[in-house]
Amino acid sequence: MVTLLIVVLLIAIPAGYLVMSAFVSRQSGQEKQKDAALDNLTWDWPSKVQRRIYDVPLPLGSSYVAHYEANSWKTSSLHVQFRTTDKKLGTFLKEVGTERAKLEDGRVTITDKQAAEVGWRFLSRGHTYSGLEYQRSKSTPELNITVDTTAKDRPRVYVVSTVRFTGP
Repeated sequence: MVTLLIVVLLIAIPAGYLVMSAFVSRQSGQEKQKDAALDNLTWDWPSKVQRRIYDVPLPLGSSYVAHYEANSWKTSSLHVQFRTTDKKLGTFLKEVGTERAKLEDGRVTITDKQAAEVGWRFLSRGHTYSGLEYQRSKSTPELNITVDTTAKDRPRVYVVSTVRFTGP
């Protein structure tokens, strides 16, 4: 009887503790994985630092502003969407370094993969789009800009700014 009690105390109790500990650790890992996989837009302005790094100068008075930043070893990107006035769209494009005349009607420059990261759906029935790809120089972010011009007075702008890291 004493031997059975010793076996239970020395083997069964620590084994039970290990099993409980493994389940707690697994649940914690799953929660961390969910947090890391967040792919939702944050309905707020990107920070000034993000806007400067990714070269996305949002026009004052923009509404419905949302953003999402994705980072990896080789590339980082900032997805931004906002609604602005027709006049401020021109100002935004000028601040980026391009002009409204460069927007190509009917062109969506954001790839399906980039759009899927944040749940954007383009080419919806009844919507008209125009877009451009722009990069000032090799050391600046590449900008894919798509504008939903359905509401002429309040266009919705979608931007994916991508920074590619190169080695020394």
